[in-house]
Amino acid sequence: MSTLENTSRASDFVDDIINFDDFGTKTEIVETSPDDDTPPLRYFINEFWTPAQRAGHALHEISYRACFKPQLPEFFIERLTQPADTVYDPFMGRGTTPIQAALMGRTPIGNDANPIALMFTRPRLNTPDQTEVETRLDEIDWHAAQPTEKDRSFSVFYHQSTLQQIVSLRTWLQHRERTGTFDHVDDWIRLVAISRLTGHSPGFFSVYTLPPNQAAPIESQRRINRRRGQIPPKRDVKALILRKSKSLLRQGGLMHPEPKLTTTDARATTCLDDNSIDLVVTSPPFLDTVNYLTDNHVRAWFAGIHLDDQTIETTPNPRTWQSFTAQTLRELCRIAKPGGTICYEVGEVRNATINLENFVHAAINDAKLPVKIIGVLVNQQEFSKTANVWGVANNRDGTNTNRVVMMTVLR
Repeated sequence: MSTLENTSRASDFVDDIINFDDFGTKTEIVETSPDDDTPPLRYFINEFWTPAQRAGHALHEISYRACFKPQLPEFFIERLTQPADTVYDPFMGRGTTPIQAALMGRTPIGNDANPIALMFTRPRLNTPDQTEVETRLDEIDWHAAQPTEKDRSFSVFYHQSTLQQIVSLRTWLQHRERTGTFDHVDDWIRLVAISRLTGHSPGFFSVYTLPPNQAAPIESQRRINRRRGQIPPKRDVKALILRKSKSLLRQGGLMHPEPKLTTTDARATTCLDDNSIDLVVTSPPFLDTVNYLTDNHVRAWFAGIHLDDQTIETTPNPRTWQSFTAQTLRELCRIAKPGGTICYEVGEVRNATINLENFVHAAINDAKLPVKIIGVLVNQQEFSKTANVWGVANNRDGTNTNRVVMMTVLR
């Protein structure tokens, strides 16, 4: 899309959100500033999307900590891009933005410092069919490998028979990688296995534990087992992979050979070209609210990832977070096309006592970045009140709103 087309589309987008009333309410527009020295931010407050409006595609049904719903990137992709345009997420997590972009005929570009994100995203952009999965699983000797001493530490989650099946599958996949025979079917099987490692229902390989987006530490799982008086039941790993695979593929798969997926620091994506991205839709790490490494420790064990070698930026300090944001946005300005749009979702943190959009605003102003802030889109759910937007009477049990800082690249 050309600069002129991007700029025109962004202007139409503002009119669209001002006049939005798809769910029976008008957009409320509020201007506010954190202090007298800072230009005000314009907030657009409405229920712009809801999970009930249209179920997301089955391929999105992979659990990951702190991920947004596919309706969020869909809202921006639909209004700010055309088919074949490039859509990028520098913190792709489970891959919601690239997957949704591909489903809508856009070119998906994704990055994440966590290599597990690549294992979650790539297989769903090049899916096998169910018969290929069944045939490949039949080739595996599910009793070929014996758990090591380290593997046996995970017996707090698994029956000894289940653990042997998991280790045998891991050994099979590692052998395929070493011999250069690893393909998109293996990639898919690894994804599904990773998604089933721990959870709180019989659909997972493990005994009852935390939801699958947050694995309990081993000592914590021992306490859970004692408190519940439970021992890990025997599970059929192959059968559970087949069942989850069938569910993920029930609406059809994707064959999208053009995506570009990387695993690097979002502030230094040298593999991405200048002026190459039409739209960025992303959600960066929120201060210290999520530990992406420890939450994924079981997945990392299965995938052969050494957590000590990984660096994922988290900080309890808003000013440090602001600096991180400035560096990230500077890189996004380099790779985005002039007139392109960056949608930076910052959610709510610490019971809405900190509004991260103010730190995004300050990062842009202090670093003199070549962007113009369109405003902050606040997707407010039915149970929220306008007061919640400003941190009053906030629902302590979870996030009330999505807050998305929208900006146009001027360069």
